[in-house]
Amino acid sequence: MKEKVYIFDTTLRDGEQSPGASMNTAEKVRIATQLEKLGVDAIEAGFPASSEGDFEAVSEVSKKVSNSEVVSLARASVHDIDWAWKAVSHAARPKIHIFLATSDIHMQYKLAMSREEVLKSAVEAVKYARSFTENVEFSAEDGSRSDPDFLCQIFEAVIEAGANVVNLPDTVGYAVPAEYGELVAYIRKNTPNIDKAILSVHCHNDLGLATANTLAAIENGARQAEVTINGIGERAGNTSLEELVMTINTRHAFLPVTTGIDTTRIYRISRLVSMITGIMVQPNKAIVGANAFAHEAGIHQHGVLQNPMTYEIMKPETIGLTTNRLVMGKHSGKHALREHLKNIGYDLSEEELKLVFKKFKALADKKKVVLDEDLEALVNEGVLRTADIYSLTYLHVTAGTTVMPTATVKMLISGNETFCTGSGNGPIDAVFNAISQLTETRSSLLRFSVNALTGGTDAQGEVTVRLKEEEVIALGRGADPDIITASAYAYINGLNRLEYLKNHPPRKEAEGL
Repeated sequence: MKEKVYIFDTTLRDGEQSPGASMNTAEKVRIATQLEKLGVDAIEAGFPASSEGDFEAVSEVSKKVSNSEVVSLARASVHDIDWAWKAVSHAARPKIHIFLATSDIHMQYKLAMSREEVLKSAVEAVKYARSFTENVEFSAEDGSRSDPDFLCQIFEAVIEAGANVVNLPDTVGYAVPAEYGELVAYIRKNTPNIDKAILSVHCHNDLGLATANTLAAIENGARQAEVTINGIGERAGNTSLEELVMTINTRHAFLPVTTGIDTTRIYRISRLVSMITGIMVQPNKAIVGANAFAHEAGIHQHGVLQNPMTYEIMKPETIGLTTNRLVMGKHSGKHALREHLKNIGYDLSEEELKLVFKKFKALADKKKVVLDEDLEALVNEGVLRTADIYSLTYLHVTAGTTVMPTATVKMLISGNETFCTGSGNGPIDAVFNAISQLTETRSSLLRFSVNALTGGTDAQGEVTVRLKEEEVIALGRGADPDIITASAYAYINGLNRLEYLKNHPPRKEAEGL
């Protein structure tokens, strides 16, 4: 029987540390419910001591998730552990995750602590966390640059104190596979009680080696992998869940282990995370990129037509990507919409369905067929943003070669309708200027990009913006068959995210793995 590799997903915590990728509580809960259906073993929902928003999100995820562990991050302090437990105590399977740096450079310059002090602090923190739950993980921050013998010493001590998972993070993405695999093997060999805990790994992608390092660790005995959807995360990101899982699924002979992941749900959750965070998946991204199963070269096309395995080492259906779709149109009813949304992973309440159905009918009047990507965008627009401060109610734009571009915009701001007219260098600039006047915001537009959700000239345009106000950065996303309207939605979504971040600022000295 194959050994299991436990999948610990940190999209909601480390993934959210991607610049601008803030998520509100409703969005985190939506992703968490889909992660549970995906089959992840643990969901790291946030870092409660870092902000009120994270505390609220961990609490709400804890109430909604029943099968996966819900993990609450904490530094090695009574204060953080108290916050972590208060947030996660509602969960059916709560876990407290404690981290403390163990590399000489971190201990000297960040912690100003000796090895003896770090060891004592780690043990005391684990013992305190065990007073709340038997599910405790300890992470040696910057583990890949730590002294191997000190790692063995601290892991032995925290396991003795009650940790049932010990984690070896490559916090700064410095390791290479052979080196990291050897370190995992050394720890397993030289930590006397390592058999009483699961050895986990958490890799960053600064050198593009996060997945490779994680695979090397698994080959050498690690049995938990900490990952994110689409590989999002701080700086260059984390180990990609889809890359790791599909490598294990595809290369059975090389990696005789298994996971509990339902791979047919990978593509849809990749899309969901991309839509909610506003972080686009690059076309050449492994597994879930738009080009992952595309073949342009003639010889490749011929081979795939004769036998897909000539150039495809995985079937698209294994990740939930299929061309067999139920056609939805303007004659489709609410029941058909509900059933189709269930099939693609969205089990909506009656009130949520009403909101989406209204938007679906409006879209169906503009498009002949509504595809899965369109429906996902409608769910995102109709369900996850209902509590926004700013929302668009009316937009009229005049532009052309002989007229000054102008835009009349009506908005609801905290429930009150207001409108104004703005002008600009082009129609989108005019819309943004009008929205800025109405909201009285002074954000800078750092990035603007347009993509098509589907093929065809009637496809919905997907606009992503990156906004900055003072030191706060937020991503915004909007979709509509009209690019100008999609741009307005994206800009307003970005402003709402900025407001959320300003109202839920991180507490001082908050940090992560």
